[in-house]
Amino acid sequence: MTEAPTEPAPRRDLPEWARGLISLYESNAASQFILTGNVSDSVLLPPAAGAPADAPPRLGTLVDYIQQVLLPRFDVVLTHDLGNGLRVERGGEVFAQWPTFRQSQTIPRDPRQVVEFITHFLRYAANLAHAGQRASHVAVFVRSASLLAPNVRGIVNHDLSALALLIREWGADPRLTSHPLATFLITDNLADLHPLIASSPRAAKVEVPLPTPAELSRALGSLAKVYPIPLSRFTEGLDAPAAALAGSTLHAVETMLKSRQYDRVAVAHADLAKIKKSIIEQQTQGLIDFIKPDRTLDDLHGMDAVKAHLRQDIELWQRNDLAALPMGYLFCGPVGTGKTYMVECLAGSAGVPVVRLKNFRDRWVGSTESNLETIFRLLHALGRCLVFVDEADQALGRRQADAGDSGVSGRVYSMFAEEMSNTRNRGKIVWVLASSRPDLIEVDLKRPGRIDIKIPLLPTATPEESFGLIRALCAKRGLTLPKAIPEPLRGLIPVRLTPGAAEALAVKVYRLVRTRPEGPGPAAGDPVVPSLVECLREYQPPVPEDVMQFQIDLAVREASDLQFVPGEFRPGSSAKSASTNAAGSKG
Repeated sequence: MTEAPTEPAPRRDLPEWARGLISLYESNAASQFILTGNVSDSVLLPPAAGAPADAPPRLGTLVDYIQQVLLPRFDVVLTHDLGNGLRVERGGEVFAQWPTFRQSQTIPRDPRQVVEFITHFLRYAANLAHAGQRASHVAVFVRSASLLAPNVRGIVNHDLSALALLIREWGADPRLTSHPLATFLITDNLADLHPLIASSPRAAKVEVPLPTPAELSRALGSLAKVYPIPLSRFTEGLDAPAAALAGSTLHAVETMLKSRQYDRVAVAHADLAKIKKSIIEQQTQGLIDFIKPDRTLDDLHGMDAVKAHLRQDIELWQRNDLAALPMGYLFCGPVGTGKTYMVECLAGSAGVPVVRLKNFRDRWVGSTESNLETIFRLLHALGRCLVFVDEADQALGRRQADAGDSGVSGRVYSMFAEEMSNTRNRGKIVWVLASSRPDLIEVDLKRPGRIDIKIPLLPTATPEESFGLIRALCAKRGLTLPKAIPEPLRGLIPVRLTPGAAEALAVKVYRLVRTRPEGPGPAAGDPVVPSLVECLREYQPPVPEDVMQFQIDLAVREASDLQFVPGEFRPGSSAKSASTNAAGSKG
């Protein structure tokens, strides 16, 4: 039997989700609660009754926390999971008076029979109250409820539907809800739970978030008494490591502290980013990864108007002036124009992490939606970050579901649309989409309020721009080219050159320089220009001209402001036509 304090905790000391749950229950607005989110994490429990002031912290489960902190005066508490079956955690003497149990003295194990057993007991408790006897406060917790009543979308299973309807009845039948009964269905993600329960209007959906920096700081303060060595360097306080570890579960943080305590290794400030990256990538099991921004907008060649605008956004962000900060960006342009590179430069200048979504689509029914719930929950806890969605035309789904995907594409679209337009995320989460086919992204996902700024990333328009790009990329490899185009290169420098293609040329030039028979020394003269001439004589554009032009036109049409479009590419530009003709004649 679980020990419980005699008095509930003051409401002001409770997290927001717990205060909301109490309000819903006490107002009779709901008696059934579907708890999702960070429900499998450890929870810091209050000191046990009579414990000394210097007693070590107690970590428990979410069920422990709700029982001891929110429901200390409930008479009967039942818990169930598929592994342990049904258990009476509190009020065994009350439960033993139930005639059905007195007669059989057994508790069933079969899931359907367990649900029927709980339903009959809840009705018995309600009937006693109807008969004028004291109403017993009864709480039922179903751990991993999605295993008991899973979402089997697209599969007709009448037995499972009947079980789900019985569970739904616990929070919908007036004969039960008019009495002090509370049921808690615990599942990581709502998408995993049977839709008959998940869609019930009488069940309150309560999301348990990942620990806030303030909650992590309090937990670290308690854990430091048990694991003093890892936190010994933070003599000025624990707010800094707590803020740095935002997005981590308390269980993962405690595991890290245990390991460091065993190895007798203190955590340094410089370790925190790496620790957080490791913890979160392990938590999400490959659904995301972090891009380390080791470059800034200063590393971006050209694009002065774009860089000026992005620097203004970053300045507003750093001043916490969020009214004009965009909810998201779209970087669009032909293949190889450096969309990922642009994201890294933006993140490096802003000084925030980049979270890249990957592998969230799954072939199992309901798993894709469940994965997205996990990702969104993490993003809310991270603090300021950029969320990078590459190949957004493929990743974000379709308003109209494809016939062959059981509606997954439509549900993915709806989830992204809702999340990207959540104004509470402004200044916390900035969405960055990248695509060479922005026309295939649903129009609603690109509208202002979701994607406010659309920036085309275009290839070079003149030989001078192309040479400047090649020259900058060669310089990064220690190869020096003159500022002006040398005579041997005139007529060879291609236009419509992307950073990706220029990077490949610079690598090839470097290879030729380093492998020339006479070597790169002074006696051989300067081999860089001859090597570049040799590369360009055999150069083939990696993207066909018609495909390149098509993707350029798409990017230009998407631009949210013509200031982002170089004059040579603007509609009706004579320079654009001349450049196109020149490129066509060269090809």
